[in-house]
Order: sequence, then C-alpha cells, then structure tokens
Amino acid sequence: MISAIKLKKSGFNLIDNKWGGLYEGGSYLIIGARKSGRTLLALQAAIASAEEGETSLFFTNMRPKDLMIQAASLNFDIQAYMDQNLIIVVRVASPEEVYSNGISDEYLAEYLNDILTVAAQYNPQRIIFDELTHYIGFKNLNTLRSVFVHILESIEDRDITSIFIVSEPATKRTNEIVEIIANNVTGVIYLKKGVKKISGKFYGGTVVITPNIGHTEGQFSETYKIEPYKGVVVDLAETPPRVVEAEPEPDIISKYDVAHDKTEVPDNIIVEEKREENQPVKKVVNIYAPNVYSYNDFSLILNNQIALFKSAGQKFNLIAFSVSRVLIEVKNISFDQIKAAVIEASERKEKICYIDDVILVLIPSSTDERVFEFVSTMRDKLYLYGIQKDVVNALIKLFNYEVDNKLDRAETIIDYLTSTTTTENLYLPLGEFLTK
Repeated sequence: MISAIKLKKSGFNLIDNKWGGLYEGGSYLIIGARKSGRTLLALQAAIASAEEGETSLFFTNMRPKDLMIQAASLNFDIQAYMDQNLIIVVRVASPEEVYSNGISDEYLAEYLNDILTVAAQYNPQRIIFDELTHYIGFKNLNTLRSVFVHILESIEDRDITSIFIVSEPATKRTNEIVEIIANNVTGVIYLKKGVKKISGKFYGGTVVITPNIGHTEGQFSETYKIEPYKGVVVDLAETPPRVVEAEPEPDIISKYDVAHDKTEVPDNIIVEEKREENQPVKKVVNIYAPNVYSYNDFSLILNNQIALFKSAGQKFNLIAFSVSRVLIEVKNISFDQIKAAVIEASERKEKICYIDDVILVLIPSSTDERVFEFVSTMRDKLYLYGIQKDVVNALIKLFNYEVDNKLDRAETIIDYLTSTTTTENLYLPLGEFLTK
C-alpha cells in the first residue's frame, strides 16, 4: 500500500478543517483583490510552518516595516522567527524596478527561476510568494506555462509546499495569465472581498477553496472575516461550510465571479503607488537594479544571513568598497560608473547597498575564489570605462569581511564598516587586495 502524502497546517481554519491542511510538496494559488486578506493569509501560512519548526521563504516587495506591521496585526512577532531562521524574508524588486529594465519574457523567466536559486540556498519546507502578479506578464503565454511548470516541478521534487498570491484578474489578458497559473497548481483559494462588513463589525467576504488534484473532500465555499489578532477566519461552528456542486470548468473570470465589465487593470497589477521610505540618519543612495537594496532592506537580508550562519554554519562575505569623493571630483569620474561596475560584476543572488561613499556587497555561500573573481571583474569593468589603472587603485579601497561567531546584528557590522575610523585605517587599496 502506498503511504499517504503528508498534510501540513495551512494556518487557515477552513482548509485545515475541510481538507486536513496542505499537501507536502503541493502548490496553491491565492487569488484576491487588494485588502481582501491575501497577505494576511500568506502570513498565516508562514506562522503555521514556523510553529511546526519548519523554514519558510517569504518573497515580498513590501517594505520590511510594513510586513512587520502586518504580522503584528496577527499578534505575530515575525522578527523573532526570522532570528531563528524559521522565516526568511526575501525582498524582491518592486514592479517599478522590474518594468524600468525593459521587460521581456526572457527577463521575467530569469527572474522567476531565481526562486529555485534561493530555494537551493536555504532548503526551506515552504515557499510563499506575495505577490506574483507583477512578474508573470509574459507576452508569450506558452513561455509562461513552460517556466511556471518547470518551477513547480523543481519545487515539488524537493517536497516544498508552495503558495503563490495573485491579484484578481480584471481583463481578458490577465484572466488568461491567471488561468495558466490556476490550472497547474494543486488547489486554488479565491477571496472575494465583500462590500459590507460581516455582522456589521468585520471586513471579509466569500472564500472558495477549489482542488485541482487530490483533496477529494471537494470544493467548499464560506463567508470569511478578517479578525484582529486572528487574520482570515471562518466561523465553522456557527455555519458549517457547504459543499459546492461540481460544475463544468468555465474560464477564470466566471469561475471566480469577477466582473466582466471591469476594463481597467488595478494599479497593483503593473505598478504600486510610490511612497517615500523612512531613511536612517546616513544618506542612502538607491538605483534601479534588481539586486540593489535600501539600507533597511539590506539590513533585513543581512540579518537573515547571520541567522543562517548561526543555525547551519553557512558562511558569507561582506565586501565594503570605500570611494574617494576627492578623486572623483579631480578626475571627473562619475560615481554612477562605479555603481554600474559593481552591478555588472555581481550575480543576482549577491545583494548591494550604497551608503554615503561606501558600497556594501553581500556574497552568500561565498568562497575565496568568488570574492577574488568579483573584485577583479569590478576592476576590469572600470578599466573598460576608460578609468586608468593607477586611478582605479587610488580611487577605491576595500574591506573583505568574512562572517564569524562574534557578529550578532546587521546594524553592528554596517556601522563598523562605514565608520570613518575603519575606512581610513583598515581598508586596502583595490590593487593591493588583488595582489596580496
């Protein structure tokens, strides 16, 4: 007799009660409009996984503080689980950054395949991507299907349970895109936001959970509410969920009861409203590149790496470049040239942050060979820009920090590497580093 595939808690009482949870290695799609509870449901899934002692990768383009506030609304200290390496928050490029790069199917395919790269690095039990809408706008739908199925198969082979969140489709084109995703996952959770409050008190609407594979208990529909400190819940005791009769497969729009006459695509499908980030005391320079992060986001990623080192012994290097502003002005060199050289020399998994005259580069799973290759490639790029060798060696100094057990918090090492005392006394000229 073939043993049953394990079921894992979803964090949503309707699924856990009626389906017994999520299949280990299964894939699930959450569909909903803004403020329908999508992100809360995603966080509930991460909480359920963490409480079982399992690791979740949580992909998001939300600012760290916003994510922590969302988690706090569930009475959930996400930072505590991040410190234990049970929830690893992976900040993905915002929609503005993606589309500013001249979007193409090849670019989007590479972007989505990075999910597998990060999964291989952290080896999680659960992957949650909030939200996927911005990264599946393929021109060729066959390419989208091929890329997404490849990702699902690779994840499923490793028994990783995956949850993807997308916006409610509002046009024929977005409907076709969502349909491809929905048809290839294990099950679909659709949150249809209600117009009125539930019982005059809570926001919510109607939830439909639909199995594609397994979950022979069937499809269920029920009224849900968003309750403070609990999240998305269903009053199972008050109103037993009804089993929905099986119907012929309609298209996604009619299947999920989306208005056909809605012609405008919601703003969050393509771009999000721009907001100014709270900046630290130090001046932070941001540029549009997928692996360039603000101070706050970079600190979050670095704290994840520190936790991973302490729990699994996975080493990483933090390379800090100090750039001479005086030489930039004297030699009429553009600081953007130096930024571009760093970006071109880096791989997607390597994270970059600009703080005043210091450039920080995080190299995960690093080796001495990769560190040397990165620094030498950056130097060669500067040569190609026409900057003379002696100028490059005088212009840039660096400090190569390899993680050790003394490191406790990201802010500690960042403050140390960007202090004037460190940059003036401990940094090596670029040429000297490469020849030592």
